[in-house]
Amino acid sequence: MTEAVGKAAGGAATARELTFRGIALGGAITLLFTAANVYLGLKVGLTFATSIPAAVISMAILRVFRDSTIWENNIVQTVASAAGTLAAIIFVLPGLVMIGWWQGFPYWTTAAITGTGGILGVLFSVPLRRALVVDTPLPYPEGHAAAEVLRVGSGSREGAEESAKGLSVLVWNALASVGFAVLTQTRLVAGEAAVWFRTGAGATGISGGLSFALLGVGHLVGLSVGMAMFLGLAVGWWVLLPLLTAQAPQAGDLAAWAGGIFSSEVRFFGAGVIGVAAVWTLLRIAGPVVGGVRSAIAASRARNAGHALALEERDLPISGVLLGSLAMLVPIAILLWSVIAGGPLAGSEAVLIAGAVVFVVVFGLLIAAVCGYMAGLIGASNSPVSGIGILSVVAASLMLVGLFGRDQDAGTTEALVAYALIVTGVVFGVATISNDNLQDLKTGQLVGATPWKQQVALVIGVVFGSLVIPPVLDLLNTAFGFAGAPGAGPNALPAPQAALISALAKGVLGGDLNWTMIGWGAAAGVCFIVLDEVLGRLGKLRLPPLGVGIGIYLPMSAILPVVIGSVIGHFYEAWADRRHDAEFARRMGVLTATGLIVGESLWGVAFAGIVAASGSDAPMALVGDGFATPALVGGTILFLALTALLYRRTRKLVG
Repeated sequence: MTEAVGKAAGGAATARELTFRGIALGGAITLLFTAANVYLGLKVGLTFATSIPAAVISMAILRVFRDSTIWENNIVQTVASAAGTLAAIIFVLPGLVMIGWWQGFPYWTTAAITGTGGILGVLFSVPLRRALVVDTPLPYPEGHAAAEVLRVGSGSREGAEESAKGLSVLVWNALASVGFAVLTQTRLVAGEAAVWFRTGAGATGISGGLSFALLGVGHLVGLSVGMAMFLGLAVGWWVLLPLLTAQAPQAGDLAAWAGGIFSSEVRFFGAGVIGVAAVWTLLRIAGPVVGGVRSAIAASRARNAGHALALEERDLPISGVLLGSLAMLVPIAILLWSVIAGGPLAGSEAVLIAGAVVFVVVFGLLIAAVCGYMAGLIGASNSPVSGIGILSVVAASLMLVGLFGRDQDAGTTEALVAYALIVTGVVFGVATISNDNLQDLKTGQLVGATPWKQQVALVIGVVFGSLVIPPVLDLLNTAFGFAGAPGAGPNALPAPQAALISALAKGVLGGDLNWTMIGWGAAAGVCFIVLDEVLGRLGKLRLPPLGVGIGIYLPMSAILPVVIGSVIGHFYEAWADRRHDAEFARRMGVLTATGLIVGESLWGVAFAGIVAASGSDAPMALVGDGFATPALVGGTILFLALTALLYRRTRKLVG
C-alpha cells in the first residue's frame, strides 16, 4: 500500500507531517533561498520559485531517517517556499531608502511590514482553497511538478536515485555558477558589456550580461514569456529609445544621454503596459473568482452542518481565519501609528490609519483571489505580482490624494509617499503569499497532505522569512546601495520594481507623474492584449502582455540573457519530451536552471558581505579597465562552454 493510500485509510493520525525537524529543515533552507531571492530581485527585478529545489534537498536529507514521509517533505518545501516567495517584498521596501525616508532597514519595522502582510495572505486565501485548488480545472504547473518530485522521491529505490541525481545537478550547477560569478568579480572575465551608437539624430544600444542566474530564469519562464520579453526589448530599445532621443538630441556621452531617456521615459511607457495588462488579468478572472468564493462558502456551511470531511479536505476553521484576520489588523494599525507619530502627518492618525486598514482589507482580499488564480493558471514564478504592486501603490497614493490633496509642503509630501509605500508593502505581502500558498496547497492536495497543517506551515514560513529579510536588505544596502538613493555608488543595485513603485507614489502625490508616457504605454498595452488574444485564437505561441511590459521596463542587459535562457530551455524541453521518462527529464531541466540561479544569487549575498567588510566596491579585482576586451571575449567563450557542458551533463544523467 502506498503512503497516500495508507494515510487515506486511517494512517494519517500517526503519520509524520508537521514535525519539528521538518520545520527546522525548512527554516534552514529558508536562510539560503530567501537571501538568494532578495539579491536576485534587487539586481534584476525577478525572483525564483523555491518549492522544487526545497523538496529535492529535503528528500536528500530526510531519507536517512526511516520514519520520514512524503508529507513531512511537503511541509519542508511549504515552509521554504513561503519564506522564499516573501522575499518579493523587496519590490517595495527599498523605495523607502530611495526617497530618503529610511537610511537603512529598521529591523522590527521591516519585519512587521513583511510579516503582517504575509500572514494576512495566508489567512485570506484559506477560503479559496476548495474553489481554486480542489474544484477547479486550473493546471497549477509548479504545484504538479513539486508533487511529482515528492511522489517519486518518497521511499522507492528509484525515487532515492532520482533524488540523488537531482541534488547532484543542483549542487554542480550552483558551483559552476558561483565559480563564474567569482571570476567576473576578479574582472578576468566580463560580467556585462554594452555598446551605444547613434541612429540618425537619436541613439540606442545593445547590451548583454553573462549571468547564469538570468539564463536559469529564462529556462524556467519558458519560450512564450521569453519571446514576449524579447518583443518588449525590441519595442523599448529599437523603437522607443531612438524616437525619444531624436526628439531631444544631445552631443557628448551617449550612455548618459540615452540611458537617462530610457530611465525617465521608456520605463514609464513600460509601466503603462504593465498596469493595463494587470487590469486585463483582473477582469478576465473576476467571474471565476466570485464563483470560487461561493463554492468555498457552500463547503464551509456543509461542514458546519455536520457533514464529515476527509483529512485531506480540512482547512483551518473559517471562524479562526476570520478572527485571525481581524487580530492582524491590530499590529498593522500600531505599525502605521508608529510611522505617523511625531512626523509631518501627526494629528491625522485616525483618518490615515482607518483609511489604510480598510484599503488593506478590501484590496488585500481582492488580490488574494487574483494572485491565487494567476498562480494556478500560469505558475507562481510567472505570475505578474509586480503588476499588482503597481496597481496597489497607485491606488494607495490616490487614496491619500483624496484625503489630503496635492497642495502640501515638501516634508508632508515625502511623508505621504513613505506612508503609501508602507501600506503598499503590507498589501504586497498579501499578494506574494497568496500567489505562492495556493500553489503549495495544490501540491499538498495531490500527495494527500492535511491542508490545515500546511496552512500552519505557511504561517511559520512567513515568520521565518520576515526575520531573515531585514538583515539581508541591510547588508546589501550597506555594501551596494540602491540606484537613485542618496549617496548611491557606481555599483548600486538597480532594484527596478522598487524604483518604479516609489516613482509612481511620488508622481501621484506630487502631481508630476509622467502620465504622458504611462498613457501611451497603456494604449500600447491594449494593442499587446489584442495581439496575445489573436495569437491564442490562432493556436500560435502566445505573447503575454505582462511579459512584454517587463521587457520594455528592464534594461537589455537583464532581459537578453533571460530570452536566451528561454530558447535553451525550449530546446531542452523538446529533447526531454522524447525521453522514455519525460517527466523526470523535465524535472532535471528545472533543477539545472535552479542550480544556476541559486549559485550566483547566493554568491551575490556573500560578495555583499565581502564588500561591506572591505569598504571597497571591487575588493576582488585583479586587473583594470585595460583588460576589458580580453575579459569579454574570454568570458563569452567560457560562459558558452560551461552552459553546453552543464546541460550535457544533465542529459547524461537523464539517460
